[in-house]
Amino acid sequence: MKLFAARKSIVGLAITAMTAGSLVPAMAQDAGGTAAVNATAVVKPDAASSAKPSKAERKAARKKARAKKNVELKKLEDAGYKPGSNDPNYPTDLQNAEKKAGLGQGANQ
Repeated sequence: MKLFAARKSIVGLAITAMTAGSLVPAMAQDAGGTAAVNATAVVKPDAASSAKPSKAERKAARKKARAKKNVELKKLEDAGYKPGSNDPNYPTDLQNAEKKAGLGQGANQ
């Protein structure tokens, strides 16, 4: 019985020592090498910088991006590009239409 109690207290002390050893606070140092700020301090981010855009703002952004892509596609079609056709010269025709329409190659470069 005493052996069990001794083992139990030794295990308890070992767990306490390991836990205490892992909880040493980190201290930030200034240029002089002295501890300046406790690193465990909680820094709250700015509410405006971490706020997610609302559903209406995301929808408006998607509509704006879609409209921009539609305008670009219309310019390419006016320059001779046919997106629905099965064209063996696909990349060349698209690049030629981009040059003709004055559009950059976008994500290709």
